[in-house]
Order: sequence, then structure tokens, then C-alpha cells
Amino acid sequence: MSRPIEDYALIGDCQSAALVASNGSIDWLCLPRFDSDACFAALLGGPEHGHWTLAPSGAIRKTTRRYRPGSLVLETRHETDTGVVVVVDFMPLRGEEPDLARIVICEQGEVSMSLELVLRMGYGNVVPWVHREDGMLEAIAGPDLIRLTSPIPTHGENLTTLAEFVVRAGDRVPFVLAWFPSHTKPPTQGIDVEQALLETDAFWTDWSSRCNGHGPYSEQVRRSLITLKALTYAPTGGIVAAPTTSLPEVIGGARNWDYRYCWIRDATFTLYALMDAGYVDEAAAWRQWLLRAVAGTPSQLQIMYGIAGERRIPELELDWLPGYEQSRPVRIGNAASNQLQLDVWGELMDAFHLSREVSIASSDDGWSLQVAQVSYLETIWHEPDEGIWEVRGPRRPFTHSKVMAWVALDRAVKAIEIFGLEGPLERWRACRDAIHATVCREGFNAKRHSFGQYFGSEEVDASLLMLPLVGFLPADDPRILGTVRAIEEDLLQDGLVRRYRPITAVDGLGGHEGVFLPCSFWLADNYLLQGREAEARALFERLLGLCNDLGLLAEEYDPVAKRLVGNFPQAFSHVSLINTARNLRHVYGPASHRASQSSPQRTKAGTKDDPLRRP
Repeated sequence: MSRPIEDYALIGDCQSAALVASNGSIDWLCLPRFDSDACFAALLGGPEHGHWTLAPSGAIRKTTRRYRPGSLVLETRHETDTGVVVVVDFMPLRGEEPDLARIVICEQGEVSMSLELVLRMGYGNVVPWVHREDGMLEAIAGPDLIRLTSPIPTHGENLTTLAEFVVRAGDRVPFVLAWFPSHTKPPTQGIDVEQALLETDAFWTDWSSRCNGHGPYSEQVRRSLITLKALTYAPTGGIVAAPTTSLPEVIGGARNWDYRYCWIRDATFTLYALMDAGYVDEAAAWRQWLLRAVAGTPSQLQIMYGIAGERRIPELELDWLPGYEQSRPVRIGNAASNQLQLDVWGELMDAFHLSREVSIASSDDGWSLQVAQVSYLETIWHEPDEGIWEVRGPRRPFTHSKVMAWVALDRAVKAIEIFGLEGPLERWRACRDAIHATVCREGFNAKRHSFGQYFGSEEVDASLLMLPLVGFLPADDPRILGTVRAIEEDLLQDGLVRRYRPITAVDGLGGHEGVFLPCSFWLADNYLLQGREAEARALFERLLGLCNDLGLLAEEYDPVAKRLVGNFPQAFSHVSLINTARNLRHVYGPASHRASQSSPQRTKAGTKDDPLRRP
């Protein structure tokens, strides 16, 4: 049975990632890429579906863990009756192929250790052919060859690899798991583990030391940025939403999705988080990934793509996996990639607008592509869609979708007005104004004094918190004040924000879900816009308290069960943390860093006091 989601740590090499539990078990690993088949899938089943446990064999009095400061190198410290041992886990910077390294270090006394390795390719379904020779184990199945090397002899039992050994004070025992294409001849020499540790730690500490973040939440921001970097696929610059699939939004439920892909929706938030922290190269790489991914016919724009820009992401169910705590089905791929979601045009144009403002691209770079996208949006913005939450019910005229269509036209207009680019200015102004008028007329419910989830609806939706953040209406507009009030009344659970009230007729799914953490950060941003600074800080610090002991957040939180749920760690949650922390820094930091009293925070809307903000 898998551990609680918050019990896991992330290690990675910016091309793939593993989840390591505090008991020393690696329960999730996909090689060679984030979206490859898992060779350890115990996270979604049991030990028989693949894991690698390395821990003391006897009783453990106390276990603590940490990341090395500013690093993604994990240290898990076990205190036993006979001694103290530390297991160091990391994925070295990739050479030709990926490696996962573990070093057992005895700090004092002596400790008996045990190793158990179960390799199952194809998400726990394929039993590989295994052979051992000269202290080395190789497992082969289909395209995969996985090799374990160590100075400790191993033996097999029912296709499980086992080892027992004793470490004494000062001992350092290395283990390396390496992946190779099975059709190649792997090199006879593996990596130098100690040198790889030095280089990996130096890489992360050097990278994180460049962070511009400061203020009362600098350490939480730095950890979130390291997590975001770890979720970046270095060869292309794409950033996966999470390294996992099918971690449930409610334990035992069916809302289980594959998040190992790149969402257009995350674009502007991510760009801003990276740019504000000083990571210009990463922001530029993400922008270039966007340009390449969306290139082509505008009518074929997708909401998400593979990490190299792949368009085909067919959704399948893996019936041999019982799911995380019996949460079925287990899915790979994501059928939402074929949905119509109008908001992605807004996020796309907003991202390109920001990139021009912060000079990570020339003004006209990719402009012809943007003109084509906006021109196509002019013809379809009035259509119903599946909306930001990727509902699997009927298409509807979701209010947030229309607002983001307005954002796309607004940013296109500004590209002409501010940056002097060529385009049909008057036509786009007219279309922008028409969308705005339509949303205010049909999306606002006078009875509730609030915007509705979709045109004609009395239900509210947390995505409506975006209206002032993108500059659609001022935060002190009575319609926005009423909308925030309605969200507080309908969607708050234990002080945190649900995305919407699950209604099967709307989202096409049964059951319920946890509170959605990014939406709770958006509410804090709205509080700041409204001058409710104490409430914003209280909510933000409540959200920080939901991070696990290593500073990691999932997509959602279950206020009843008091545990994280959803895919983990979630890039969107960490990006939202970074941006809200920055907003609070402007409010509570030194006077030289304060924004204007009328608009005290950094949001996507922008103010004249913040050169990174969009107007």
C-alpha cells in the first residue's frame, strides 16, 4: 500500500523524476522521460508493481529528512538502537542516459541495512528478464535495459532482488540504477557516484542562489522554484504539470488524471514566476517551447502538449493497477487534450505580451503566429466550450472562458498600441469591447450580485477570481466584490477554495474533490487587491502550512481527511505560491518595494509601480 502523498519527496534530473517515501522506498519512477512507462509503479498499486526500498532492517527510533540547502539532493536520516545512518538520494545531471543514485552513510555506531528491488516495466505489468554478473544486475524488457551496480552482492527470490549488509561509522556505500535503450551495448563503467553527488549538489545550489526572491517567504519561494526547475524537461524547455499520473482528487474516487504534460494555461503564471525570480533563460526556454508547440493551424490549438510538443496524447486505462488507495481507474494520456477551451488563447497571448514587456523576445518574434491565432479566435469566441476545469459534461458558455478571450484580444490590441506591431487595430478593439459587453451582460447574475460559472448560471466558480487579476474589471468594482463574496459563501471549505460545486450535469463526473490549492492563492491575491491584507496573509500562511515537511504541495487538499490529494508535486500550486508570496512582499516589504495603495499586490493585471506587471 502506498504512503500518504505528503510522505513523498521529489528527486529528478530535469528530464525525469522519482518519488521517495520516508521509509526509503522509491515508489514511482518513469525512464527515460517524465512521460515514459514507469518501472516503479508501487505508488499506484503495491510493492509487486515495482519499487526500490533501502532502509535499516531493524527497528527505527526516529526518521527525519531534508533537502540539502538550496538543492534537490535528499537526505533521510534514520536513528536506530545501534547507530545512525543517512541515505542520500539524487538523480545526477544527465550524461547520455539517466541514473538514480543512492548512498548509504553511517554517521555513528553500526546499522544493519536491507535492500529490496522489484523492477516491473510497463507501469508494473511487464516482468523483465533479469541476470546477475560480477555484482551487477541487469533487467531487460522491450525497449528498456535497467542496470543496478553496487559493491554489495545481491540475490534473487521470486523475481525480487534482495541484499543485506552492515555499515559502520564512516562507511559510504553507493548504489546506482541506470537506464539504457535495450538495443545498445551499455558502457562497462558507470558513473563516479561521489563525484556525481558533488556536481549535482553544486548545480542545484548554484542555480537556486541566483534567485532574486527575498522577504519573509524567501525559503518557501526558493524551494518552489527548485521544484519548478525539476519539473522542466531540459531538452525542450517544457514544464510538466506534475511528474505523476492518477493520484486521486478524492481518495477512492475516479477523478484521476495524467499530469505529465505541459498545459498552455500555466504559461503566464510560470513566465512571471521565473522572470520575477531572475531566471531569464528558463523563462525564454518556456516561451520558445510555447511558440513551437502551438505552431500550425490555429484551429488545431490544444490546451496541452507532450513535453517535446507532441499533439497526440491518447487516454488509456491500466486495468492491472488497483490505483492509489484503490482509486480507480488509473489513466495514462489525457483526453482533455482534444477539448475546446477558449481560455488558452488568452493565456497564450498574455504570455507573449509579458515576454515583450520583459524583453525576453523581440517585439515581432512570433507575431505572425499570434495574429493568426487571434484572428481565428475572433470567429469562435462566442462558442460554448469545456472550460478551464476540463469538464466532461456538455459544452457551456463558461464566463471565465469568455473573459480570457477578452484577454487575448486585449493583449493583441496592446501589442499594436504599445509595441508598434502591425495588425487590424480597430477590428480587434471592436471585438474586445464586444466580448467585454457580452460577459457583463450575460455572465453577471443580478439576483446573486455575482458573475456566474457560465452564462445564465447562479453557481459560482473559483476561476472568476481571475477577473480582476487579468484586468477585466477593477477589484473594487461592485460586481467583483459581489463575486468574491459569493465564492466565500459557496466554495469555501475549512477556509480554502473549491473550484466549483461538483454537479454531474455540468462536469460529467460523479463524486466530489478536495479544495484546489491554486484557487486559494488566487483568493489571497483578491484580498490584497481589496486591501484585506491581514486576511491575505492569514490565508497564505495557512496554505504554507499544507506543504509537506520538504515544502512540496499537491494539486488539492482534503480538509476532512487532512491530507494532500491530487498529482504531486504540482507545478501550478508552486507557481501560485511564488506569485502570491511576491505580492505579499510588495505589501509588507520595505517602502521602496511597496506598490501603490490602490493596487498593493503583483497580479496579472499590473500597475505602473511594477515594471513586470501587465496593464
